[in-house]
Amino acid sequence: MSWDEYFMQLTELVSKRSTCLRRNVGAVLVKSKTIISTGYNGAPRGTKHCFEAGCIRKEMNVPSGERHELCRAAHAEQNVIAQAAARGISTEDSTLYCNTFPCIICLKLIINAGIKEIVYRQEYGDEKTKGIVDSMINEAGIKLRKLEF
Repeated sequence: MSWDEYFMQLTELVSKRSTCLRRNVGAVLVKSKTIISTGYNGAPRGTKHCFEAGCIRKEMNVPSGERHELCRAAHAEQNVIAQAAARGISTEDSTLYCNTFPCIICLKLIINAGIKEIVYRQEYGDEKTKGIVDSMINEAGIKLRKLEF
């Protein structure tokens, strides 16, 4: 098993902690083949999880990739960065493994966190921001790889 396969399989395991009713996403942040943080999509610390509070986006029939501000959950990519920050671990020059391609909001955080590579398994499906996302990845010099195995 390659390192890529190993870390990507871990994203699937981490995603099983997700409390989102719509999509289970897991992220693993790696530096020098060492895991420095993990994250999954779920409600912020100390707040009700989606399965307890309900999903307003689901109730309003909001399509995937739209109106992120309505969601009570933080995305896996946001949580993996926050977990590293909470422990004083630098994310500079790290690689993000995520079972789903990051949304544009997460991409902005990834860029500002100094993450230099994104390895993902499946597309997110937000066609409205595709052009700007591609442009930002190129401008930031982030290496992007879709892993299929």
